[in-house]
Amino acid sequence: MATIQSLQKRYQDLDRQFEMKPEAVIDPSCLLAFDYDYAGGDSEVVIDMDEFTAVCPWTGLPDFGSLEITYVPGELCIELKSLKYYLLSYTGVGIVQEHAANRILRDLVEVCQPVRMSVVLDYNVRGGLHTTVSARYEGD
Repeated sequence: MATIQSLQKRYQDLDRQFEMKPEAVIDPSCLLAFDYDYAGGDSEVVIDMDEFTAVCPWTGLPDFGSLEITYVPGELCIELKSLKYYLLSYTGVGIVQEHAANRILRDLVEVCQPVRMSVVLDYNVRGGLHTTVSARYEGD
């Protein structure tokens, strides 16, 4: 049976890097939007996903969390299947948590030009730290 002392050297040598994808593989071109028949109103759309994942750009270890997108549509609404494919393109991508939320917001605003939008990424606890990142857009 191995003791803590006998495993200490082996433990210190555990500095593996996992293969990760570059941020360039995130695919906003798959995002689709459709005409919204009720533009000018104040209807709010809330979309949540409890399986968002990307990886730490330094270690390659996965970051898991839940994502909530809230927006008031302008002339367009986000098509949900395309959104799912877009969010899945983050799998395996090395991106810091703060950048992921802002990148998602930027790409979604570009495709649907909402009146306002917020993106909240609530990451699972890792290393004893809990991180929630909120990014907001207010249209003109």
